[in-house]
Order: sequence, then structure tokens, then C-alpha cells
Amino acid sequence: MNLVILLELFYYLCDDLARPAAGKNVKTMTNEDIKTLSKDPDGLLTYEYIANHIATCDDDMDFLVDNMITVDKTGQFVASAARYLSAIDPDKYSASILRLIAAAIEKDRERRYLGDLLLAIWGKDYLSRADELSATDDNFRRIYKRLYPRGI
Repeated sequence: MNLVILLELFYYLCDDLARPAAGKNVKTMTNEDIKTLSKDPDGLLTYEYIANHIATCDDDMDFLVDNMITVDKTGQFVASAARYLSAIDPDKYSASILRLIAAAIEKDRERRYLGDLLLAIWGKDYLSRADELSATDDNFRRIYKRLYPRGI
């Protein structure tokens, strides 16, 4: 089990304990936030938390991404979060975006959200750059291959 999830579970069970520093900064989520998000049935609560706290949740982004990946069964909210973070600051959130995209590829078996990722992450000209992007970006290659399969 992921160490971050174990620590969050520990703090969830021990409300009165202070949370440790994350690097130089203290995490901004309260124990109440963690309790609420631990009950997230599908990823929507976590997505809304990110959107509503984007200015203050950087230190908690790993936990938020882990939580969303765990609870989102269809890929809807991991794909939406990847698009959202990419629109906010693709460089700052690149590690989270990569993890969210990889999760969307695994979860979106019906291919309902992957097409939107291509456009939002790689731009409206992604089709003209498909060969180049496939050679340099594994997530792009995996999505493109799934959406545009080539015959044998």
C-alpha cells in the first residue's frame, strides 16, 4: 500500500495529532478535508476540492491525485483533472498530469474521455503531429493507438 495513503489513514484515525511538514511547507488539508475525501465515491469530490483550492493545495496534490485514481472507476474525473491542471499550469503540475493521464488510459475502457485529453493536452493540431508525438510521448501514443487503431 502506498506510504502516503497509509499516513493519511493514520492522521484520519488520529484527529488530534499534528500533521508533519511536507518538505518546507505544512500540508494545507485539514483532517476534516481528508475525512470528506476518503468518502468520495467516484472522484467528483476530489476534483471539486482541487478546483476550489488550486491556489493552496500544491502540497497535497500527491494525496489528491492518489485519492482520485483510487476512487474514479470510469476515468471521467482523472481525465477532467488532467485537463484542468494542464490548463492552469502544465509545467508546475506535469507529474500529476502524467499520472492522471496514465490512470485515464487504464480506466476509460469505453473511450469516452480520451479524445478530450488529446485535444486539451496536445493541442488542436495533434493529428498533424501524431507521428512525432507518438515517438516522444508514451501517454499520447497509448491514447492515439486506442482511438485510432491501425489494421494488421
